[in-house]
Amino acid sequence: MALAAAGEEEIVRPVADFSPSLWGDRFHYFSLDNQVAKEYAQEIETLKEQTRSMLLAASGMTLAEKLNLIDIVERLGLAYHFEKQIEDMLDQIYKAHPNFESHEYNDLTTLSLQFRLLRQHGYNISPNRFFSRYQDAKGKFNEPLSNDIKGLLNLYEASHVRTHGEDILEEALAFSTAHLESAAPHLKSPLSKQVTHALEQSLHKSIPRVETRYFISIYEQEEFKNDVLLRFAKLDFNLLQMLHKQELSEVSRWWKDLDFVTTLPYARDRAVECYFWTMGVYAEPQYSQARVMLAKTIAMISIVDDTFDAYGIVKELEVYTDAIQRWDISQIDRLPDYMKISYKALLDLYNDYETELSKDGRSDVVHYAKERMKEIVRNYFVEAKWFIEGYMPPVSEYLSNALATSTYYLLTTTSYLGVKSANKEDFEWLAKNPKILEANVTLCRVIDDIATYEVEKGRGQIATGIECYMRDYDVSTEVAMEKFQEMAEIAWKDVNEGILRPTPVSTEILTRILNLARIIDVTYKHNQDGYTHPEKVLKPHIIALLVDSIEI
Repeated sequence: MALAAAGEEEIVRPVADFSPSLWGDRFHYFSLDNQVAKEYAQEIETLKEQTRSMLLAASGMTLAEKLNLIDIVERLGLAYHFEKQIEDMLDQIYKAHPNFESHEYNDLTTLSLQFRLLRQHGYNISPNRFFSRYQDAKGKFNEPLSNDIKGLLNLYEASHVRTHGEDILEEALAFSTAHLESAAPHLKSPLSKQVTHALEQSLHKSIPRVETRYFISIYEQEEFKNDVLLRFAKLDFNLLQMLHKQELSEVSRWWKDLDFVTTLPYARDRAVECYFWTMGVYAEPQYSQARVMLAKTIAMISIVDDTFDAYGIVKELEVYTDAIQRWDISQIDRLPDYMKISYKALLDLYNDYETELSKDGRSDVVHYAKERMKEIVRNYFVEAKWFIEGYMPPVSEYLSNALATSTYYLLTTTSYLGVKSANKEDFEWLAKNPKILEANVTLCRVIDDIATYEVEKGRGQIATGIECYMRDYDVSTEVAMEKFQEMAEIAWKDVNEGILRPTPVSTEILTRILNLARIIDVTYKHNQDGYTHPEKVLKPHIIALLVDSIEI
């Protein structure tokens, strides 16, 4: 690819030096062992019936036993088989008038678990009713609780479902964190592992599939484990992993055929990480088509992003932006050769989506995803111009543009393409940028800004969120980072509030938004950009979910 035509001065490009893919072609080919899959599926059917009977027999259990059963089924990744039964059980628990005087309700573990599970399932319940009994007159949690490690761990997990103005849960988080941190080194396994893990990654903000893999290994060490549930979880994990590997090989081959690694060497080669991202949005078997579509979109937007960020110059990017707004293959001749490659691939991809969804009579919803793609490209162009011209906008102007370039408007909309139940009304609702979506987009933007600040500064980018904030408010980097962290906390509360009933759309639709927020928490852990630099952050998760199966 020539950088400059003959007679022209050489073009200086803002090339970033991205590391190559960690994976080579290890995921390109996967052949399913049909015999093993069949044996797993048959045994799973038997175990499923046994588990169903357990859930149906729950009416004779104590409250603590019921909650514990639901929690274990969910953490082992089995809940998608029993959504109705679990919903019915929680509904009964919610409607039963709690006798807070009874012995059952003096147990911190039971109360915390009940609060968290009901909240996560959309029940709008007051934390004060549950936890004020544990506070003194000054609103401080009672010190003797510090000896109840299991209770503290459950209180800690419950505090992460907090919404605005819930001071009691802020207090619960601070109290439980402090005591768990001091107790952790002195605990026996598996409890010490659970505490250390939770402090690193709370359950509510984690990727469900990652937590399932982790919890199976912990549950195995429990003294009073249920062998039926444990075996069911292992078989189900491995069977589902086979499906994920098949999908990943499809995405990997599609990516290899596009050959961007050779033709567009300036861009990140992260197809495997893109697929991992989609497993965070939905891991269940019925979302197979949705995962493949979303993975391809993330990979494609990554190429477009790097074209703006790490290669294109303003006059090329202006034409590229305009061509994408017109969305017509006849525009391709206006583009420089290297841009023709991604332009054609982009249009082809959305044509494929329309063809695929027309089988279910849903091809019209692709329009919403296209509009989000056009929007993000317009905003990328604004950012590229700022960078190249050395313009530093006020932070409000920066954010109004940068929310779209976080990619989360686009990814949320795209995540519904392959969800069969997602109808036009859902896409219309999303197109109006409801509060929960705005929160998610903000969360993605500010966490990304914190994580990538040093790298972007090193590349000479001055129009970063942190820089703009520092200049506008005349504060230090640390203060700006704290402010962005605070914005992330507010956004999480908005997300938690957005899943509480009554909801404008189905739980199935809202859960995708919640899961997209969770991916940010995991991928940018400790202010690292785990997508661009997956070796530390995402590699162990990818190996756990897509390379190693569980020993049966």
